[in-house]
Amino acid sequence: MRMVDIIEKKRNGEELTQEEISFFVQGYTNGEIPDYQVSALMMAIYFNDMTERERADLTMAMVHSGDQIDLTQIEGIKVDKHSTGGVGDTTTLSLAAMVAACGVPVAKMSGRGLGHTGGTIDKLEAIEGFHVELSNDQFVKQVNDIKMAVIGQSGNLTPADKKLYALRDVTGTVSSIPLIASSIMSKKIAAGADAIVLDVKTGDGAFMKTLEDSEALARAMVKIGNNVGRKTMAIISDMSQPLGYAIGNALEVKEAIDTLKGQGPKDLEELCYTLGSQMIVLGGKANTLEEAKRMLEEAVANGKALEVFKKFIEAQGGDPTVVDDPTRLPQAKYKIEVASKHSGYISKMEADDIGIAAMLLGAGRATKESTIDLSVGLVLQKKVGDAIDIGETLVTIHTNNLDIENVIQKIYAHIEISEDKVEAPQLIKGIITE
Repeated sequence: MRMVDIIEKKRNGEELTQEEISFFVQGYTNGEIPDYQVSALMMAIYFNDMTERERADLTMAMVHSGDQIDLTQIEGIKVDKHSTGGVGDTTTLSLAAMVAACGVPVAKMSGRGLGHTGGTIDKLEAIEGFHVELSNDQFVKQVNDIKMAVIGQSGNLTPADKKLYALRDVTGTVSSIPLIASSIMSKKIAAGADAIVLDVKTGDGAFMKTLEDSEALARAMVKIGNNVGRKTMAIISDMSQPLGYAIGNALEVKEAIDTLKGQGPKDLEELCYTLGSQMIVLGGKANTLEEAKRMLEEAVANGKALEVFKKFIEAQGGDPTVVDDPTRLPQAKYKIEVASKHSGYISKMEADDIGIAAMLLGAGRATKESTIDLSVGLVLQKKVGDAIDIGETLVTIHTNNLDIENVIQKIYAHIEISEDKVEAPQLIKGIITE
């Protein structure tokens, strides 16, 4: 088998066999096939797409390129959740505890964030003492005991995906649906879950900016999951404005705690209940989404979800008293109120640029080497559709540095106020099950 023949076949729009896909993935991972040949194939895939079968074969070839996590010792149906990312996306912290409190095991492997704010692990590390290094035995025992654990990604999980992603990044092929879908799904499948719930974001602050592209990606990932024997479904959720009010690591942990107390932002709560209901049905603990939602609401109302979160923090070395006293989380030195220059209604909040404003404070990483300041960030005081008076606070900046004029100007430039009332965007844009 020759790589040049595989390139020509896909260039001509033909379907690759499972053997051909495995040959190039294995050869590239092992260093036997050079970058320039795989770059040519990636571009051919970009222009000619892949069939459902090819996408599933590519995903599984990447899964088999490295380690796979064995979760068979964990009791019950293991359900994983993945978000395609966004601004203020605190969902995992609240959602995992809610779902675990309903008896569905959440054995989560998460990464660090590159961009607006940290990933789930960075957020959790805002809790003093919290660590994500657990042995496989500790991980399994913790999920069996309290139904919830979050660890860092294994060094040798889907090495093919790491190499292919780095190559796509410099060859203009990042936005190819089959390549994005197989990249995401290979990591989820290698992480050992029985079922997968996907939160595909759409809008200004999302990777996919249009609803059409978001639906295409969601459908591609759901089909891959179902084709390789994992129950998979996706919801498409709005990211035209930040989710919730907090953007920044410690600030988002506080917002997650508020949500577990039933005092969180309505959009974050709605997203947790929507995703959580799907997870509970897939996990076999409820027959209908309505029943599952009632279980989640009850777990919040009776304090069980909050108790699970506390036990989870303690089990992984963190200070559980932050749940009762969030001031124990890292605090920025200064709080600066950004006042509205106009009266009217919030008509637009460009999530991407507001996220960048938080990153400029130090809440996220511009490069892999950047150090995150866990205490800084932004807290929105208004969202799209809300009325505001001149002089009223738009955003509170949490910062350790007073040289932030660029952040203030970015906030003003990317929050629009109109005279006419604008409706808040619909949060859940669609549900895809096949």
